[in-house]
Amino acid sequence: MGTDGPMLIEGPVEITLPDGSVVRSDRFTAAVCMCGRSARYPWCDTSHRRRPPASRRGSQRDAE
Repeated sequence: MGTDGPMLIEGPVEITLPDGSVVRSDRFTAAVCMCGRSARYPWCDTSHRRRPPASRRGSQRDAE
């Protein structure tokens, strides 16, 4: 499983966060953030789209 996009989970879903709090989504499909950049964590807000995939970061092409 990659970290360049969300994990899609069939809903409804409950997620227990590291601090012990529980968040819930009643949507048919929940998009869970895997990159850690979301302002709505643990839900995906498409922040992963603002940076190139990890495989392209730091490449010669980005340095030019």
